[in-house]
Amino acid sequence: MRDTFVNTASALLDDDPRTAVVLADISASAFAPTARRHPDRVLNVGIREQLMVGVAGGLALTGLRPIVHSYATFAVDRAYEQLKLDLDHQGVGAVVVTVGASYDGASMGRTHMSPGDVALLDTLTDWTVHVPGHPAEVPELLRAAARHDDRVYVRLSTQVNEGPLPGAGRLAVVRRGSAGAAVVVAVGPMLRPVLAAVAGLDVTVGYTHTPRPFDVVGLRELVGAASSAGTPAAVVLVEPYLAGTSSALLGTALGGVPHRSLSLGVGRTDLRRYGEPADHARWHGLDPAGLRRSISAFLG
Repeated sequence: MRDTFVNTASALLDDDPRTAVVLADISASAFAPTARRHPDRVLNVGIREQLMVGVAGGLALTGLRPIVHSYATFAVDRAYEQLKLDLDHQGVGAVVVTVGASYDGASMGRTHMSPGDVALLDTLTDWTVHVPGHPAEVPELLRAAARHDDRVYVRLSTQVNEGPLPGAGRLAVVRRGSAGAAVVVAVGPMLRPVLAAVAGLDVTVGYTHTPRPFDVVGLRELVGAASSAGTPAAVVLVEPYLAGTSSALLGTALGGVPHRSLSLGVGRTDLRRYGEPADHARWHGLDPAGLRRSISAFLG
């Protein structure tokens, strides 16, 4: 996904004079050829992530469309106040593209982990959040984000699904269960482990790479069909970031629809471990075996 992002952003810089990229050393070498072609629109501020977002806010005020890029923990956790003031408060936008996700950078320790990034953005105003599940989903999401001036977050990951799926913000039905079957919604790269986890279970599986704004209409259609059998629908939401991030949204979206829900994601406890992404997925119960246990227990 990271390579696809660099290639797409570089093409945007070539094709659209409004596009700018602001870096804080991360991926600077990957953008070096493009920076030589566009030295006025590829800006590396050094290891100063707060300044990176502040510069993006200033560029947006001049009419440019800035793309900000770093690890999630640096671009969101560390620069949260600048996102709040230099973008949100000033009423301007940028495209914030991150790597590292929740625990992709686990081998570098807690400093490179950010399971709470989407929860933090939920405290701000009108952010669109894209969580692609495959590299081929990245170009169109990035190009679409570059065409307007709103605030957009693109969360890249090293975890990928088997293949890309259409989305454009809509909830895609990947597998349909019987009437009254539980609904399991996978966000971004969680689709692959979810499909492995529910093999042989009678469930409907939905997928989205755009959890903000969430496709409320599509969700209500799926859950409404499941609850039409006369019993409250069972809904499981599996997200690759902090567990419960979308719980309130889910409850509001399904207001008036009889249902019970389970939210799965990264646990809130700091495990104080390094390891690889696969280790953390297992420790947080987000590998196929862990998801199978949680979903089966919930469905009874």
